Amino acid sequence: MDERVTLRSHLDQAVQDAPNAPAVAAVIEAVAAASIRLAVLIADGPLAGITGRHSGINPDGDLQKDIDVAADEMMRRALRMAPVAAILSEESELPEMLDAEAPLCVAIDPLDGSANLENNISIGTIFSIRPRGNDVLSTFFEPGTAQCAAGFVVYGPQTILVLAMNQSVDIFILDRLAREFLLIAQGVKIAPNTPEFAINASNHRHWHGPVRAYIDECLAGSNGGGADFNMRWIGSLVAESLRILVRGGVFLYPADARPGYREGRLRLLYEAHPMALVMEWAGGAATTGRRRILELAAKTPHQRVPLIMGSVRGVRDVAVIHEGIEPMFDHSDAPLFARRGLFR
Repeated sequence: MDERVTLRSHLDQAVQDAPNAPAVAAVIEAVAAASIRLAVLIADGPLAGITGRHSGINPDGDLQKDIDVAADEMMRRALRMAPVAAILSEESELPEMLDAEAPLCVAIDPLDGSANLENNISIGTIFSIRPRGNDVLSTFFEPGTAQCAAGFVVYGPQTILVLAMNQSVDIFILDRLAREFLLIAQGVKIAPNTPEFAINASNHRHWHGPVRAYIDECLAGSNGGGADFNMRWIGSLVAESLRILVRGGVFLYPADARPGYREGRLRLLYEAHPMALVMEWAGGAATTGRRRILELAAKTPHQRVPLIMGSVRGVRDVAVIHEGIEPMFDHSDAPLFARRGLFR
């Protein structure tokens, strides 16, 4: 883009088009401002006193690092100054009530993937914005279709903000000298036919039959009559999501047979819901394998789900195998598809 469009000017234009738009813009600016400060803290790491040491366990049972606590404090501080009725954070058991009359509620993972920080792998912030319902707390238990905006920040070689708003997905990059985000891609669409998948293949033995059948088909490639697939696995949700927006393909973090993974591993409200909104508004899809992610409503604040997202074709192919196998046979090796083949 020849013209430098800042996040603020982009949001100023957007407020003309949607309900609650000024409030939504204020929340996005608050998250963006906090992410700029957080990017500096992450980059400095030990120089800023961030040791990577565990500082406890969060309410959902995950190990909590000092950077997780710092990120949570920074995001909360910023959102308390925005028109937000309540914040649900990964780092807290229950939502924090703010201004009950404010028009919006925010679910946020302040720092997703902090375990990757010691390896200098991209990590990020994920956020979901919803219009406040009549009962503030019930807002978080509506389906993902209730979201009015969502997005994520990637802290890597560049600090990138991906924003889903007004049915469009736009990408911004942090100008570190000016300390502001600049628009670099507008109306992003996921490539429809990239033969690429991302999954932690070391868990193959634990996968349910439909997932195993899909990956086996991908690995068979042209020898099995289909396309030759590449595999990618970063193990960082924000980095995987950005790659899909840039390159296409499909990402799978399925449920499996291990204790703690049987209902999936990613949190619905502040990981799967916002990522699903980004994917769908970029022309892609997101599913559990059997249900559209955005149609799900959480029953608990930190509910976990499987997540399969990316191009419509890739997600559809995984869903087709699930549809062909009854849930009671999920643990089978899916011989039907092993014989017939999904890609031919």
